[in-house]
Amino acid sequence: MARLPRLVIPNQPHHVIQSGNDGLVIFRDIADHTAFLSRLKDASRQFKVAIHAYVLMPTHLHLLASPSDVEGLGKMMQWIGRSYVPYFNQKHARTGTLWQGRYKATVIDPERYFMTCSAYIELNPVRGGIAHTAGEYPWSSYQHHVGIRPDPIISDHPLYWSLGNTPFEREAAYKARVENGVNEDEVSRLTEATLKGWAFGSEQFQSALEKQVARRVRPAKRGRPARKLAEARTKIY
Repeated sequence: MARLPRLVIPNQPHHVIQSGNDGLVIFRDIADHTAFLSRLKDASRQFKVAIHAYVLMPTHLHLLASPSDVEGLGKMMQWIGRSYVPYFNQKHARTGTLWQGRYKATVIDPERYFMTCSAYIELNPVRGGIAHTAGEYPWSSYQHHVGIRPDPIISDHPLYWSLGNTPFEREAAYKARVENGVNEDEVSRLTEATLKGWAFGSEQFQSALEKQVARRVRPAKRGRPARKLAEARTKIY
């Protein structure tokens, strides 16, 4: 069966996953993290993609991003890859591909799942066992959201602004939301939706989206994940 084109909806938040090839560590030191984030900042501005949350894990990365047009997200990811991969290969004396195929993405139902997705992303280091709390991990947007340090990469979403009338109120409310965690069912469903490219949201959101884009945006029926998908999902936190 032919693969459906990636679903990209302008001005809607998308969850993006990009993994290293076969579990390859793609960020080995401070310089690698810094180099990637610099490219992410430049590319997001160049292609008009608002970045709302991110985390750089050793073997993969997550973004929560809203492109302003249909092509912006793909162009941003392509530009970053064409810039970061040569940098990484030259620095670490290697050749060949860095990424595990194309990036994966899903459209998020903002009213229901935006905050869940943001917390899911920033709690990755905790789920992955490389940090005790989201706040101690330096390579995510969490410290921006709770007022520890401003991050020029981040464009705050209106739903973040709605958390309070002052920065202190927003930061406290966001911190409480992340500390409340994301349950394992939501982690599993969000990861699976992203890896498969299905829209993630309520039935009403999915139905409205299908009418808007005149194509299927969800699986025809629920079933056991294919073995390949299950194996891929175990590598994503």
